[in-house]
Amino acid sequence: MIDNFNSYRPDGEPTADRWVTALSLFDDKEREETTAERWERAGLFFEAKQYAEAARLLVQVVEEAPEQTAPRLLLARAYYHSAQLRRAEEQLREVIARDPVEHYAHLMLGRTLQRQGRAREAGTWLRMAAAFSFGQAPEAD
Repeated sequence: MIDNFNSYRPDGEPTADRWVTALSLFDDKEREETTAERWERAGLFFEAKQYAEAARLLVQVVEEAPEQTAPRLLLARAYYHSAQLRRAEEQLREVIARDPVEHYAHLMLGRTLQRQGRAREAGTWLRMAAAFSFGQAPEAD
């Protein structure tokens, strides 16, 4: 976590820790962070490129809301960026099992498999992503 309460990101927005600290400044007692707050804070960590910390929070969010695709997809991206490729692959396969036409999950799975040196298997997923994107240029993350 960031140690400086007054720190800001390059875009001028407060850092993730600033918000969490600010939330509890006026509380007389300790309170548990909600799933929504954890999700928001994980997003801030991800934007700050603190992928391992984002993944740590997102694991909890996914456990609390397993039916939601967005947290699982962001968890996969955090794993991908922190080179936890097997974990990213597991999450992406779960997203695809739950939402078979989620083109970004297919693209990310293809990229994840490429990074693992599994180019042949990756090609299948990348072609499916292209087919699902309906002519849109695939975005690499």
